[in-house]
Amino acid sequence: MRTTIDAAGRVVIPKQLRRAASLEPGQEIEIIERDGRIEIEPVAPPMTLAERDGFLAAELPEDAAEATLTADQVRDLLERTRR
Repeated sequence: MRTTIDAAGRVVIPKQLRRAASLEPGQEIEIIERDGRIEIEPVAPPMTLAERDGFLAAELPEDAAEATLTADQVRDLLERTRR
């Protein structure tokens, strides 16, 4: 898909791509330049692990915007915690 950069440097991410990446209005994203390419990634919500009834549960802070955690985000948190 093609798009343009406006005079203020803004780029519109086409709706189809926003849906595919589960990007929502107001959501933080990380923009990275790597090997001459620009990559955009959603910023994962801040999470902690808490024990509930003998099991570990991923929790978002109470003041965090309502978000749905993906299985990949929970796996990443577990990996970071194990290190």
